[in-house]
Order: sequence, then structure tokens, then C-alpha cells
Amino acid sequence: MSKIVFDIETVGDDFDSYDTDTQELLLKNAQTEEENQEVRDGLGLSPVTGKIVAIAMVDVHSDEGVVFFQSRDGATGSFREGNGEYIVCSEKEILENFWDKISDCSQFITYNGRGFDCPYIMIRSAALKVKPTRDLMPYRYDSKTHVDLYDQLTCYGAMRRHFSLHMVSQAFGIRSPKQEGISGAMVGDLFQAQKTTDIARYCLRDVRATKQVYLTWEKYIKPGKKVTKGY
Repeated sequence: MSKIVFDIETVGDDFDSYDTDTQELLLKNAQTEEENQEVRDGLGLSPVTGKIVAIAMVDVHSDEGVVFFQSRDGATGSFREGNGEYIVCSEKEILENFWDKISDCSQFITYNGRGFDCPYIMIRSAALKVKPTRDLMPYRYDSKTHVDLYDQLTCYGAMRRHFSLHMVSQAFGIRSPKQEGISGAMVGDLFQAQKTTDIARYCLRDVRATKQVYLTWEKYIKPGKKVTKGY
């Protein structure tokens, strides 16, 4: 049984595509033009106003990776780069492929998956009538099935100062996915610029960094079995 690390990238819907009532509801707390723009830019953070444009997955043991992504830059079908496969498909197909891949893994690993990726995937799957194959939100305080590294490294939110994957990667001496010049905040603009293969590559780098953080956590932080002298 495999261990799989995964991550998603999302973009927001076109604000102007919403009816007047929805637009007014979204903007009801925006007092300035800057706040108005923040609402528009943040549509991708919610699964009811956004969509998934990429899901990357990496097998911890084999290091084989795959990215399912929506293409707007001419990429078609699938292609390989090193030990990563890139497969072009619709959002519904992205989700169908994800659920198929994760159906029989023994453990899945995320960074803030409980707070973002998992509920986003679940709600978008419901919106597109895609049947899930397993529970992405098992009991929070048992990491047997789902290791959310954000939960683990912040002691389930007990730490006052929280930190991003980029910060953790730097602290652990791991190459951050941002070192290639792309961050999650740029995904919406890249999608609009039709640079979707760049989004897919960034998403896979994110997952590979998460895998390295997981290996560090497993070796140096995860509680191990107590060794009793004399046994």
C-alpha cells in the first residue's frame, strides 16, 4: 500500500459572471476599492466561487509523481518530465483521476490539507457529481490515515505563530517550491495568461517539498515506540 502526498491549485470564477445579488453579497463588507479587489482576487480560495486547475500527487516510496491539470497554453494529452507525468484534463476528470489514485493508498500526506485542500476537493466533487472513494477528513488527532503536516508542526494550532510550507522548507534545508520564481498567489494571473503548464510544474514542486518535510517529520519529530530496557 502506498503513501501519497498531494496538493491542489485553484483559481476564482469571473466575478462579472455572477448575478447582482451574489455580487452584492460578496462585496457587502468591502469598504474601499482595495478591499473590493481583494474580494475579487480571493474567489479562488472558496470551492463555491472557484475551481481546481491542478492536483499533483507523489508516491513517497517510489517518488513517482503525476499532475492532472487544465490546459490553456496548448498542452494536450500527457507528457513526462523526469519522474513526473503531466496529464491534461477537465476539472471533472482531474477529480475522477484523483479519487481513483487515492482510493487504495495506506496514508495520504498534505500541508494544511484539512484547512483547504480536502474540503475544497470534496465540495468541488459534489458540485461536479464525482463520487469520492474515501474519507479525506478522518479523526483529526490520529495521523494513521491522514498526516496534515501543518497540524503536526503547529501542534494542532497550539503554537501562536503559524508558518507556511515555504518557511518550513527553508528551516529544514529543503528547496522551497517558490525558489523557481512562482508562488501560489500568482496562480490566478498565470491561469489568465494561459501559462497553465507552469502552474502544473509549480504544483508538483509543492508536493515534492511537502514530501521532504514529511520525511523530516517522520524521522525527527514523529513520536516513536518507547524502547524499554531489558526487552
